[in-house]
Amino acid sequence: MAKPVLYSYWRSSCAWRVRIALNLKEIPYDIKAVSLIKGGGEQHCNEYREVNPMEQVPSLCIDGHTFVESLSIMHYLEETRPQRPLMPQDCFKRAKVREICEVIASGIQPLQNLVVLIHVGEEKKKEWAQKWITRGFRAVEKLLSASAGKYCVGDEITLADCCLVPQVFNARRFHVDLRPFPIILRIDRELENHPAFRAAHPSAQPDCPPEVAK
Repeated sequence: MAKPVLYSYWRSSCAWRVRIALNLKEIPYDIKAVSLIKGGGEQHCNEYREVNPMEQVPSLCIDGHTFVESLSIMHYLEETRPQRPLMPQDCFKRAKVREICEVIASGIQPLQNLVVLIHVGEEKKKEWAQKWITRGFRAVEKLLSASAGKYCVGDEITLADCCLVPQVFNARRFHVDLRPFPIILRIDRELENHPAFRAAHPSAQPDCPPEVAK
């Protein structure tokens, strides 16, 4: 069977989530880099539009199918490759994982996505991103205060952790004050040296600019 192919951009938090999940499940995959900035964005070319009609990353070609949208991709991986699970068995905990994932993937990330920041404009983009990340992190911190153990939900790594870590990176990129979010910071520190997370980090990607790569 052909190795899965992930269409990815080194700094995309949505592609990063999927890289973490693939690594945690120990699924070998190849990366096909899609530059979101080169030539106005390779994601807008006709060839890639055939892969992903939303003209975004990630897209994952696996099992003879192509899937778009990071959460649906991660749930497909979970359902088809249940070994090394990233969702709890308990229904309540599963719901809490989905809740945290959705707050980040629907309530924070899209508001500071590249296409939105371009629309907002260079002068206001930092203030805009800080506003919406801070607002979302207040909610995430509150949710984590009831669900977190060692990680976002209990003491096992879940899809919620796959979503949280890239969003913390984005928060730092836009110089968000993270001091009000001690649980978020603690979980991020807990995971920063985990091999699956380190391998998925933007600086470890084949399309990462040399001046940024470790």
